[in-house]
Amino acid sequence: MKMIVGLGNPGLEYVNTRHNIGYMFIDAFAKANNVSIDKKKFNGLYTETFINGEKVILLKPQSYMNLSGEVVIQYLNYFKIKVEDMLVINDDLDMEFGKLRLRQDGSSGGHNGLKNIALHINTENFKRLKVGISNNKNIDTKDYVLGHFSKEDLELLDSKKEEVVNLLKDFITLDFDKLMNKYNKK
Repeated sequence: MKMIVGLGNPGLEYVNTRHNIGYMFIDAFAKANNVSIDKKKFNGLYTETFINGEKVILLKPQSYMNLSGEVVIQYLNYFKIKVEDMLVINDDLDMEFGKLRLRQDGSSGGHNGLKNIALHINTENFKRLKVGISNNKNIDTKDYVLGHFSKEDLELLDSKKEEVVNLLKDFITLDFDKLMNKYNKK
């Protein structure tokens, strides 16, 4: 069993903000697989589905970003999912806008959602799909990550959805080293 977690903040005011890029891409993956992430449990929205014969949980924590770990650990425990079978989709300020990067482990890089997940699962060794949102040093970081995408940014992200859908489908079936070799070289 695999679990894919899209990080974001709940509420209409956060739709199409940089910090909600995880929600955007997990929703695109759900849509491509004809499922809705609409079940509620442990302060999260989730769905269970089968993809290529593998059971998969798609999760959108409904706590605020910096409390994501409280939700993630409950799903890991309830569904008896191993940490190594989880992939977290998150925004990354230090990467070029729209760039995708798979990581097997590592520090949070200052990302409070990742920090909280690491705290609750007792390790920084969990897989992530980092999506670059760049950084505007002229805007306070909190205001920047909670800022809305421009029309051009949304168009660029829209053009990335097919690649992300394929990457997430490959996560379910491929060895992670092979997955990183396939997608990190682009």
